[in-house]
Amino acid sequence: MRVDLRDMLGIGGDRREFFRQSFGQYVEKLIERTEERIVQQRYFRPPGALPEMAFLAACTRCGACEPVCPPHAIHPLPASAGLAAGTPAIDPKSQPCTVCLDMPCVQACPTGALLFPPNRWDGYHMAALEFLPERCVTYQGTACRVCVDACPVGEKALTSDEAGHPVIRYEGCVGCGVCMRECITSPSSFQLNIVEG
Repeated sequence: MRVDLRDMLGIGGDRREFFRQSFGQYVEKLIERTEERIVQQRYFRPPGALPEMAFLAACTRCGACEPVCPPHAIHPLPASAGLAAGTPAIDPKSQPCTVCLDMPCVQACPTGALLFPPNRWDGYHMAALEFLPERCVTYQGTACRVCVDACPVGEKALTSDEAGHPVIRYEGCVGCGVCMRECITSPSSFQLNIVEG
C-alpha cells in the first residue's frame, strides 16, 4: 500500500502545488513565530492600523496622526515599548477614540501604516468589546443608561433591552472604548480585547 503525503496533509494538486502549499504553510508559521518573539505586547492602535508587524514596519513615528485626532486620544508610546516606541497608540481607559466619520488620523498618515477600512466604520472593529453583567448596576436594580447614551455609534452598536440592561450589537460595535470609559462601575462593566485588521 502506497501512502501519499499530500493526502495525509490534506493538500491537493500535483507535486509543484504540494510544495507551493507546504512552503506557504511553513512561511506562515515562521512569520507567526517571528511575530510572537518581536511583538511582546499588543497595543490599542488608531483606526485603520495595519496588522502589528506591518504597522511597526510602515510607521515612521512621524506623529502626523496625533494632532489631528479631535479628542486627542492618540499618543506616542514611550521608549519602554521597545520596537513600538514612538508609534501611535490609544489608551481607551483615559481617552478613547470617538469614531470620527472622516477618520482624520488615517487621512494624515503619510506612509499607509493607517489605511481607510474598505467600508470605513461599517464592519470595522478596533477591538472586541466584552460585557461583564456581574459588574453592571442594572443587574443590581439600579437604572442606568450612561454607556448606551455615550456610545458614538449609537443603537447599531449598543442598546438596552426591556429590563434596561446593556446589549452589545457586535456587528455594529467598532470597539472604540467610549462605553468602557464612561461606565459608572469600577472596574468598568466593559472590557476591550485587541483585534488585528
